[in-house]
Amino acid sequence: MEAVIAVVVLIFVLFLVLGAYATVKVVGAAKRGVDRTIEQARRTVEDTTLRAKTLTQPGAPGELADLRLRLRTTMRATQDALHAGVAEDESLKESLALFQRLSAHGHELDGELRRLESDPARAKLTERLPDLRERTGRIIKAADSLRWAAHDRARRFAEEDLDALSAQIDVEAGALRHWTTEPTSSAGTHTPPPTAAPPPWPEAPTPEGAASNGQTWPETPQSRTAGEPARPAINPPGPRITYPWQKKPRPESTT
Repeated sequence: MEAVIAVVVLIFVLFLVLGAYATVKVVGAAKRGVDRTIEQARRTVEDTTLRAKTLTQPGAPGELADLRLRLRTTMRATQDALHAGVAEDESLKESLALFQRLSAHGHELDGELRRLESDPARAKLTERLPDLRERTGRIIKAADSLRWAAHDRARRFAEEDLDALSAQIDVEAGALRHWTTEPTSSAGTHTPPPTAAPPPWPEAPTPEGAASNGQTWPETPQSRTAGEPARPAINPPGPRITYPWQKKPRPESTT
């Protein structure tokens, strides 16, 4: 009885542990989903704000907002392309590692541009614009190079796979149309396929005096020789011979 109670308690505790683990996993997934949604909303708000500043603020502040918007858009597109490609192509892991190093420089530059947006020293800001523009261009060019290289690699693999598939389809289509490649006679008629071998002829008749259980050929009129007369199947009756001591036959009496 105590063993049964112990087993029941153990099963109950196991269910509690599994329930707690499942709850933690669900809560963690929900939290990550909420964080991802909040991050996307925040990024959308920032991009919209930068786009508005680019259109409404002339001079250095507007150009800083444009640099930040271009930088963020390019880095995000490259990140998405590499993460999507590395799942199918393991060779992109090195490219992804290089992008992570480039992304560190991009985040540093984006933070510097954000701080300079609220800097009241407009003259100093105007002096630093050429350097900021050149750094942003270099990072954007490097990110574009990685992204387009990944796109070209994926397109090349897709083209090679399509070429191989097209060749296989052509071979299969030719095999399905096999009748168009069969040889024909000089008159243009179709050559019939070879038929099965005919059955063998029966064995020759056994000679006279051989075993009776052998195979014999039925006698036909054509099988007789020309000089041999035809023999009747049953000899015809001849005249009946009577002797003197034989009594004359009496007719049968009728009643």
